[in-house]
Amino acid sequence: MRKAGVERDRADFADFYQRARDNCLRAVLAGTGDLALAEDLVAEAFARAWAAWPKVSRHPAPAAWVVRTALNVKVSWWRRHRREVALDGHDRPQLDGPAMDDALLAAIRKLPQRQREVIVLRIWLDLDTRTVAEVLGISAQTVAVHLSRATATLRAQFVPVARQEVGS
Repeated sequence: MRKAGVERDRADFADFYQRARDNCLRAVLAGTGDLALAEDLVAEAFARAWAAWPKVSRHPAPAAWVVRTALNVKVSWWRRHRREVALDGHDRPQLDGPAMDDALLAAIRKLPQRQREVIVLRIWLDLDTRTVAEVLGISAQTVAVHLSRATATLRAQFVPVARQEVGS
């Protein structure tokens, strides 16, 4: 009987991985700007998700759990290695993973952290406001405020360009 449960868990996790991997990678890529690092972080987060699959599978937003875990792994890594000296210009980020507009990615990376998190969870992972609030530990109203501010900032950067092109 136990073997059937393990096989079911494995199949459920494999299905979740196939559905969520690209969106999780895009979300982490938006937070890091480095494709190789994002891939490593997402792989580590999915490994941790598998290790805790009985708990993660019951989470209201397992993909958000993976993204949050990946970003937490990055922070933990940064804390351990913050005194290392960067090799000036040798490790340039490469952004040729899942389809991503460079200008949009750059604009999202300029947003304050909480606004970036809300955009990634609400828009890219398509989570409802209540779930985003639970994942981030903030109120639904605060999620709405951050989403409104982030979209206004992004709209201000991209809509005038679109209007100029139409008028030309």
